[in-house]
Amino acid sequence: MTGLPPGLAEALAAERLFVAGSMACETGQRLLLAPDEPGFWAHLSAAPEWADGAPDPLDRWSKRVIEGLAARFEGVARFPFEGPPWPPFYQWALASGAFFASPVALLVHPRMGLWASLRGALEIGGAPPEAAPPPTPCAACARPCTTTCPVGAMSETGYDVPRCHEFLNTPEGETCLSFGCLARRACPPGQSYGRLASQSAWHMRHFHP
Repeated sequence: MTGLPPGLAEALAAERLFVAGSMACETGQRLLLAPDEPGFWAHLSAAPEWADGAPDPLDRWSKRVIEGLAARFEGVARFPFEGPPWPPFYQWALASGAFFASPVALLVHPRMGLWASLRGALEIGGAPPEAAPPPTPCAACARPCTTTCPVGAMSETGYDVPRCHEFLNTPEGETCLSFGCLARRACPPGQSYGRLASQSAWHMRHFHP
């Protein structure tokens, strides 16, 4: 068997997730699951985890939903937020051929751009689809991600996290806190992904309380 088992694509769509990459693994195939925008944030915001006041609503939603899919389709759920040992999601993404290392070292995806993120992975039977990998979106890009950060925290040498936090403490940093990282926002493919400013603001406030 090659590809998704019957019913899985519909189950993923119902939860506003999509297979952003796949690869062979010990049990058959490993599906890397990403938010399907536009629509994911509204779906998540209506989930019980969002309203119960407990910590980590996004991770708890991911665990409930993806473990439910694993039980339904006789697979195993894996999560980037559970460890140690931490599953090597960055390496898995690159190995899938659907993600690439961007000029600022973050993962970039042809559809998500620098908004690339994974809520988890589903390991199931069967073989991943045979398809030619997409070209890297950085090949014909002017690479604004390397020059847009006002303090150079995002550059070709990597991500300077302390410098980013210092900037976010200033009044000028409010635009990143409210709308998301300027370097990520500058990535051309990510501009059509449909990521809402409210989602970026939520993530930024957790990254920089």
